[in-house]
Amino acid sequence: MSVKAVGWARSFPVSYGVRAGREWAREHLDVLGWSTQAPDTADSVVLTVSELVTNAHVHAHSEAQVVMVWDGCCLHLSVSDSSDMLPAEKAPDEERTHGRGMAIVDALADEWEAHPRSDGKTVTACFHAPGGTCTHSW
Repeated sequence: MSVKAVGWARSFPVSYGVRAGREWAREHLDVLGWSTQAPDTADSVVLTVSELVTNAHVHAHSEAQVVMVWDGCCLHLSVSDSSDMLPAEKAPDEERTHGRGMAIVDALADEWEAHPRSDGKTVTACFHAPGGTCTHSW
């Protein structure tokens, strides 16, 4: 019997979630070997965790539920919060000191999407396997 996927889940409260989220993600990327085999991709995942958990805390004023699932092709990083407002990229503005999170996610992830839920929303970013080819998307 072979394993088709492996995953991890954790909630991060507003009080200390962003840093803890980055550290948690890095630990699991280390287990997958991405930190040594594909450090740039691992850094992209960690930065995306940081941006999405920050968005949950700042915009939804809620804890962030983070799920990472590696299916052998794509690392699916999902962050859920209690806000029903779906994220949208904002036009670049050099005067603004915030509002760049989704542009960063868009630049780092191979794909991302947001879905409403009955109690909020979930944003999922996909990172393709380092050096591999994907035959499926989501």
